[in-house]
Amino acid sequence: MPTNSEVEMSPAEVDAHLSRHETGVLALARDDAPYAIPISYGYDADDRALYLRLVSTPDSEKREFLASTPQARVVVYDDAHDEYASVVGVGALERVDLDELTPETIAQYGEARRPLFEIWADDKPDLDIELYRFEPETLTGRTVVIERDEA
Repeated sequence: MPTNSEVEMSPAEVDAHLSRHETGVLALARDDAPYAIPISYGYDADDRALYLRLVSTPDSEKREFLASTPQARVVVYDDAHDEYASVVGVGALERVDLDELTPETIAQYGEARRPLFEIWADDKPDLDIELYRFEPETLTGRTVVIERDEA
């Protein structure tokens, strides 16, 4: 019978986990409706902030949720052999205006590598590409090790 060992990550371990990965899940909520999507992000460990490029079409559900300035949750996880790790950030997602960009923040968005390109059925003028910064109010991580009985 497997046994579990669960350990809370230190802030340095959380930063290392977020720096080592580049994809996760962004979950938004509006009224009683949930919405979750896979994302690519860049992470700044000094500011403990994630930088996201989000692409949407005019009639997309994503655009509707983003327009409502929702509370957000970002989950970045890893599943390697018998060890599972996850980091969860909770806070507000902040849209960044293009005239507020600096060379330093542009570099953070460059870390959001995936997808490098996307194929859309709609014409490019209909796409809305917006930059967001997510500086979570809480940022926690856990590692769970499953010890399996040798039979």
